[in-house]
Amino acid sequence: MTESDAQPAGPNDVQTEPFHVEQRPLVATEIFGEHVEKAQEFADLLVRDGELLGLLGPQEYPRLWTRHVINSALIAPLLHGRVGDVGSGAGLPGIPLAIARPDVDFTLIEPMERRSTWLTETIQQLGLKNVTVTRARAEEIADQAAFDQVTARAVAALSKLIPWTAPLVRFDGELVLLKGRSAEAEIEKAAKAIRKFHLENVRVEEVGEDLDTEPTRVIRATVR
Repeated sequence: MTESDAQPAGPNDVQTEPFHVEQRPLVATEIFGEHVEKAQEFADLLVRDGELLGLLGPQEYPRLWTRHVINSALIAPLLHGRVGDVGSGAGLPGIPLAIARPDVDFTLIEPMERRSTWLTETIQQLGLKNVTVTRARAEEIADQAAFDQVTARAVAALSKLIPWTAPLVRFDGELVLLKGRSAEAEIEKAAKAIRKFHLENVRVEEVGEDLDTEPTRVIRATVR
């Protein structure tokens, strides 16, 4: 067939291949223990609603567990008391953490109505009793909150994130912020905000190095 013989494809001729979803890895049982099936249910909800509601793009499904669910849950041993999750979005890291640590109370802070509604419905469907959702921007609730710890994942660069998260933490509380390979560079660029918000012992840690998965990198800091 020559180029001139070819006919343009019609809407019914378009072939779309189903996206591949990463299967639950064995390490998930080590992390979630007896709650691993609840983590599976959460992953299934992300697959069902993620693209439709703009929570996750289809390119994320082949690494759904490793890159998102497990990456979030690995910091569970670092947490205690009352934890705020800023910009929770698709429930990451807050929901996997709440599943892994039913003894810790989590507040998911999300300003978008569509996402906060989904979070509330997901929490109810999973039967999680240690999670609440607050529909607000972090700066709108700074005078009401006094969390023991605040976490965030894929929200903003550290220099912007500190002014949103540090005011939510009680004196001597802690920021536990999930970051990527540029964590050290972000600390350098955030020097002014670190001084302004009286952060001490700011450092990068890797969690989960002893497990058969990619470790999670976090920036930890004490709020004085």
